[in-house]
Amino acid sequence: MLPDAKSEALKRLNYIDGHLSGIRKMLEEDKYCVDVLKQTYAVRRAIEKMESILLEGHLHSCVVEGIKDGREEQVVGELTDLYLLANK
Repeated sequence: MLPDAKSEALKRLNYIDGHLSGIRKMLEEDKYCVDVLKQTYAVRRAIEKMESILLEGHLHSCVVEGIKDGREEQVVGELTDLYLLANK
């Protein structure tokens, strides 16, 4: 994994962890449902952004290396699996 991608993904993950704790607290305190849902949507967007960072890093490192090493079929298979998983 590229160091910058790893660092940025870890920052996002810390943000997500904190946000989830906040949502848990909101639920425990019976906060207004719409306010809780707005926070869950923010977490979802943060996860999607983290996934985007990880995928971009993967494409620029592992995929390139895999193709150079002659593992095109494996690399394409993994990317196809990710695509199918993301679109379920």
